[in-house]
Amino acid sequence: MLTVTYEQTLDYLYTKLPMYQRIGTVAFKKDLTNIIKLCDAIGNPQRDFKSIHIAGTNGKGSTSHILSAVYQENGYKVGLYTSPHLVDFRERIKINGQLCSEEFVISFVQQISEYVDEISPSFFEITVAMAFAYFAEKKVDIAIIETGLGGRLDSTNIIHPIASIITSIGYDHVDMLGDTLEKIATEKAGIIKTITPLVVGNIALEPMEVITNKAKEMNAPLHSYLHKTFETDLAGEHQQWNIGCALRCVELANKILPTEDKNNREALKHVRKISNFVGRWQILQRTPLVICDVGHNEEGFRLIAQQLKELNKPIHYLLGFVSDKDLDKIIPLLPSGQSYHFVKPCVIRGMNAELAQEKFVSHQIDGQAHGSMSDALAVIKKELADDELLFIGGSNFVVADALLLEQEGQLKL
Repeated sequence: MLTVTYEQTLDYLYTKLPMYQRIGTVAFKKDLTNIIKLCDAIGNPQRDFKSIHIAGTNGKGSTSHILSAVYQENGYKVGLYTSPHLVDFRERIKINGQLCSEEFVISFVQQISEYVDEISPSFFEITVAMAFAYFAEKKVDIAIIETGLGGRLDSTNIIHPIASIITSIGYDHVDMLGDTLEKIATEKAGIIKTITPLVVGNIALEPMEVITNKAKEMNAPLHSYLHKTFETDLAGEHQQWNIGCALRCVELANKILPTEDKNNREALKHVRKISNFVGRWQILQRTPLVICDVGHNEEGFRLIAQQLKELNKPIHYLLGFVSDKDLDKIIPLLPSGQSYHFVKPCVIRGMNAELAQEKFVSHQIDGQAHGSMSDALAVIKKELADDELLFIGGSNFVVADALLLEQEGQLKL
């Protein structure tokens, strides 16, 4: 394969490779064979840096960025791998909050092109290998690696970290991870490594028992998150749990990566800026207040609902979902709104706006379906008062569309 430009390279990644965000479960690989072969072919770069591995139904993205901010504030060169991206593919691979270069993306895809036909990797497998190669080339002091989906069979699970974190266990991707919390916990617990410290977040008793048993089996020291209240720029009680996970992990790794408390406290006050953290309870506009959040599963919406109630403002909703989302479980969680607007996320798996509208009607909630986010915003602009709130969410893709409009200066209400 010959690629010349960054745009052509992205087109190849997005359209020629199996990609979960586009086609769903078909892109999910049931073993680690491909990622092992791919990393073998490029010299196993994942062995060239220290890492921390993070799994969880919710909170793993926040915890990853918190850790990145803390280690950056202590003067370390920090690699951060997260997924999915929202606006720019390179959001997945950052060092000290800076996106990896377009040139590296191009050169890496060209480098591994000879192996693609032989190995048939997925989009996710290639991006994981790309992150590993980038972090090794740039000689990071520590890489924070977030799982994509699950843990046991996730492509990131070929690293040997200095510590692991499981932030939470809730219902999501039940078609791939299992339909009980215990089954989901079994998949997440697959990241536990022999004699490697494990930090756990706010997890219910039944799934916690699964994790505890796996930790004993692997002789992995088990530690709970720090139960404290921290001063931070991240909103919501759940972020206190995520910070507790991150700081407990920092404590455990302190002999390998020493930190200072004053630096850690300062990092918590500026996590968003230091780590380049977007899409989580992000304020897009202050008057009227516009907030977006990528939370998209039952537990994520429960946390969002709590934060919305605390704002004590009339709420307008702009929502879009992927087609496999069980709205019957999500709709009852949302605080009542002044208006509801629906769009189809710009992805093959997107749920039609009219279908989302029908689902809400079945719960006695009226709303409007729109052909695009711009169309929806034009209507919302006429309804939204300065002392009211617009919440945008339901899917990563809807938040991505909102962030893109904001960057282009088109999200003004």
